Amino acid sequence: MKSLTINASQRESVGKKATKALRNAGQVPCVIYGGDTIVHFAAPEIAFKNLVYTPDVHTVVIALDNGTKINVILQDIQFHPVTDKILHIDFIQIFDDKPITVELPFRTTGAAKGVLNGGVLRYNLRRIKVKGFASKLPDVIEGDITNLKIGNKLLVTEVASDDFTILHPDNTVVCMVKTSRTAIVEDEEEEEEETAAEGGETPAAEAPAAEA
Repeated sequence: MKSLTINASQRESVGKKATKALRNAGQVPCVIYGGDTIVHFAAPEIAFKNLVYTPDVHTVVIALDNGTKINVILQDIQFHPVTDKILHIDFIQIFDDKPITVELPFRTTGAAKGVLNGGVLRYNLRRIKVKGFASKLPDVIEGDITNLKIGNKLLVTEVASDDFTILHPDNTVVCMVKTSRTAIVEDEEEEEEETAAEGGETPAAEAPAAEA
């Protein structure tokens, strides 16, 4: 997974007044859970731009002003209901020897046969929940849809990897090709007819008349 660094200041005061003052100064109050102690810190809202406003998932290095660096991953974020400004962010500390649970973005590769024939690709999951070590998790989970015909589905089992465990039932559909009004029926019967013709069968309408 990609990683980014956020320079931050550790917070000593965590009351409502201190939190309000931070927000008024353009800072975002944050908390790190999962370690030996809970860590409170703050950083400018703009520092979280590449973490929050992106479909990608990152691990984060929080570089505190006391020289401490903590590896974390975003757990929860709160936005103002009117202005959409970031109000608060929770992080979970991550360790090399402990797996983490995260939702990774899903991306298709290839052009589905069903889509080329007029079908529509529908997504059931845009993100796939997995568990694994941060050092082995990919930036994105890819699934090849080249062979999907109209009505076919791509299941989570088809994008599985030894690097992580998928936390969805095996029959969970990631995406599928659905029919549409303009879809061309993928006619396997035509293939069978062509095969029969190649085998030397003569259509009845073209059969020669029997001699009298």
